[in-house]
Amino acid sequence: MTKARRLLLGIACTWALVACSKKAPNHASAPKRIVSLSPSTTEAVFAIGGGALLVGRSRYCDYPAEAARLPQVGGYVDPNLEAILGLAPDLVIGARGPTGTKVTDALDQRGVSWFFPKTESFQEIRTMLTDLGHSIGHDQEAAKLVADIDASLARTREQLGKRTKPRVLLVFGFEPIVVAGPAGFANELLTEAGGENAVREGEAYPTLGMERVLALDPDVVLNAVMSEPNASSRISKDAPGWGKLRAVQAGRVVFLSDESVLRPGPRVGRGVGVVAHALFPDLSKD
Repeated sequence: MTKARRLLLGIACTWALVACSKKAPNHASAPKRIVSLSPSTTEAVFAIGGGALLVGRSRYCDYPAEAARLPQVGGYVDPNLEAILGLAPDLVIGARGPTGTKVTDALDQRGVSWFFPKTESFQEIRTMLTDLGHSIGHDQEAAKLVADIDASLARTREQLGKRTKPRVLLVFGFEPIVVAGPAGFANELLTEAGGENAVREGEAYPTLGMERVLALDPDVVLNAVMSEPNASSRISKDAPGWGKLRAVQAGRVVFLSDESVLRPGPRVGRGVGVVAHALFPDLSKD
């Protein structure tokens, strides 16, 4: 599997989550050992002050730096159940991946609680943070984090004012061309950042042919392909097909190197700021 496909799979698993979660433990039985299987939930635990409770993480959980020092228990496609159980968790959190219910069924059989929230919208992210905070006894920290996110989004909206919304193509993969569709988190991120998604049909992450890309002819192209070699230069005037776009000819292609824009978690406010700055360079990123 190529790095690009792994990244896209990670995005799909993290953003297009199945709406399922086991009842989180209450304060009286707050977890002492947590394994997180997605970058967003790992970041969330640290962000609300529960980092010391984490005993394991997926190979994709790389933020904050402390997370990288935790034992790995596999990835989205290949979570290692033996490794997970070997860490003796009393709570497993993360995204429901392509393995279906295999992991959660096994956790149920062993009496281990799990929490796999849906985070396909900004409101669902707020709910995830709030519920996670309650489950680990960090309600106040979670509430403050949600308030900080809302304040960040409000600052961005204030900066944007009533600017004209550019039509934006947000690209996640080249072979095939995978973009942000009209459903899900990525579309809302573009809207919050003052843009209009050029893709109006399809699912959350549709695949497009170059003819369709040329027909869309966006005002701005955001290149969010961060895992491929030379990805930052793949959309250029010399690139077959891409060079015909108005946005490319006008130099309106921005490479996004900040992974926070890909994660529907505690850094979502910053992610919106990064995208807004990409669309309107005079704006602050924060």
